[in-house]
Amino acid sequence: MTQPAPHIPVLLDEVVAALAPRPGMTIVDATFGAGGYTTALLEAGASVHAFDRDPDAIDAGQALVARFDGRLALHPARFSAMRAELAAIGVTQVDAVVMDIGVSSMQLDQGDRGFAFMHDGPLDMRMSQDGESAADFLNNADEEAIANVLYHYGEERQSRRVARAIVAARPLANTGELARVVRRALGYKPHDKKDPATRTFQAVRIHVNDELGELEAGLAAAEALLAEGGVLAVVSFHSLEDRITKQFLRTASGAGRSVSRHLPGEIPGPPPTFVAVSKAIRPSEAEIARNPRARSSTLRHATRTGAPPRSQAA
Repeated sequence: MTQPAPHIPVLLDEVVAALAPRPGMTIVDATFGAGGYTTALLEAGASVHAFDRDPDAIDAGQALVARFDGRLALHPARFSAMRAELAAIGVTQVDAVVMDIGVSSMQLDQGDRGFAFMHDGPLDMRMSQDGESAADFLNNADEEAIANVLYHYGEERQSRRVARAIVAARPLANTGELARVVRRALGYKPHDKKDPATRTFQAVRIHVNDELGELEAGLAAAEALLAEGGVLAVVSFHSLEDRITKQFLRTASGAGRSVSRHLPGEIPGPPPTFVAVSKAIRPSEAEIARNPRARSSTLRHATRTGAPPRSQAA
């Protein structure tokens, strides 16, 4: 049996440089996964609260809890709930938050989780292993709803054609079936550079896990949790995630907002909650050579001001 490739944290050196972990710091790793970022932060002396909605990740992380006795707490929860989860144990502010958005390497490599078509498995795709599965959605939603998901979350230009083919092929039970339906609908040829099923799998996964809604809620939670001078670092893997992160930091930092002192009655906006917003940071060619999955990753980070969270400033 082929063993899954080991998980390699993306842009690790750049994330650690942005957060500057040290003893005495309390940091949230919002997406624990295989613990790559968490391990580096703990080794630098920081304490970490790590979140993951995947029970497999939480179970696998217990060895790390034992290794760094007292400095790592694992939370089996969505990162959108990080503020409430930490408030329940008396933690109201943290010194840094790191978020690595999207599916993890382990999830992709486990065929029985149904995240990818490299390994045939059940049409599942649920990070938390509960709720509506990919099969539930694809076998029960109407054609228009499926087409909208494919278009908005997978940026599939021929979404209606693919949705029509999916409905005609129902019921679908496994990843191989879905991939074949999409390929037939789009006229895939083996020599094509990119498998067209990739866009559909991305779209369905994002929908089933409400990934973009989670990201928006997680960014707001991080803004509320971070102490003045704290750093938010977000690693994303496709344009939809990066667009949300970029717009969040742009708005939070007041970039692009102009108020003229010559216009009577114009009310200035709230003070910026983030400063020192970085430009997009992408992996080096050397990192991509070591870890091809890093190719599409982007890091953005910013520093929290002392202004109240915008949800409280309104």
